[in-house]
Amino acid sequence: MQTVAIGWELYERTNSAIALGGVGLAQVLPMIILTLIAGDVADRRDRKLTILMSVMLLALCSLALGVLSYTQGAIFLIYACLVLTGVARAFLKPASDALMWQLIPVSAFTNAATWNSSSFQLAAVIGPAFGGFGIALLGSATGVYVLAAIAALLCFILTLAIKEQKSIRSTEPISFKALAAGAKFVWQNQLILAAITLDMFAVLLGGAIALLPIFAKDILHVGPVELGYLQAAHSIGALTMAITLAYLPPLRKAGPAFLWSVVGFGVVTIIFGLSRSFWLSMLMLILGGALDSISVVIRHTLVQIRTPDHLRGRVAAINSVFISASNELGGFESGLTAALFGPVISVVGGGIGTIVVVIATAMIWPGIRKLGALQEYKENSV
Repeated sequence: MQTVAIGWELYERTNSAIALGGVGLAQVLPMIILTLIAGDVADRRDRKLTILMSVMLLALCSLALGVLSYTQGAIFLIYACLVLTGVARAFLKPASDALMWQLIPVSAFTNAATWNSSSFQLAAVIGPAFGGFGIALLGSATGVYVLAAIAALLCFILTLAIKEQKSIRSTEPISFKALAAGAKFVWQNQLILAAITLDMFAVLLGGAIALLPIFAKDILHVGPVELGYLQAAHSIGALTMAITLAYLPPLRKAGPAFLWSVVGFGVVTIIFGLSRSFWLSMLMLILGGALDSISVVIRHTLVQIRTPDHLRGRVAAINSVFISASNELGGFESGLTAALFGPVISVVGGGIGTIVVVIATAMIWPGIRKLGALQEYKENSV
């Protein structure tokens, strides 16, 4: 909900593509800067406590955004809230990922990755729709920020009920070597490196989500309700595909499926950029979400089956940076190129770049082309 509210309000107040791109940059920079520290905290400290503190900071940031929206506060204060949101997310992601996989038996990792993706996408479908309806009904983004704060408080309460199981915590002395252990692990596991690198660059180049307010208002000529639909479309496709994958037999050729799904993502991104029809644009976003879901499940499974418990926090931190870089820096890249060359060229060029990245990945890491069934890979690894 908050993503829709911020995008709509900033573009309404500034009419600037750069302002939209700055939303992603403000949130991702703290995550990049704090990566090693946040991962180390997740491996050394109480993961549940770290989650609770991070979620509380997110709630406070949402309330502050609500106040700034109501009072028409300075734009730079909105970005200050977004920076603090990035700080909270920097610590939340490694701790929550490490805690969740700590609660799940190894034998269920593949299926759990699918359901985890499904639950996230379900929230991502409902949230943008509620955000768009909230702006339309209330006449501004203020009430949406308040609802986001309430949702964060509900998350806080539900997290309190989780009974954390015993885990192996890092006992290494604090040093740069200990902080960088997650990065070293990812670098030494070439299949994981290939998967998360491809996923990062594909979304970095092919992502059009940050420009949806521009497409909705200036190209498709629709309002905030339709913007909510467009924001939700990607997640609708991802949710549908995730549920489908949960009930289908495991992928027997995960590598080729991964590569072709990203190629398809690039193709539908190009079509979206050229579309002038609201419904065609919706369809392309839905297909893009479905194809993206395949790569998410494969990447999550690979990371989790190969990571020892005492490194989960640090590896999750590295993984979260790749994810954040693809989403948030991708938003900044889209906003910058849209300001320089226009939104259509930005999106179409990004889609073409995504296809090029797939070809490069397949050539640099040929092992990804030969990756078979993830279940067999898990059993061989264990």
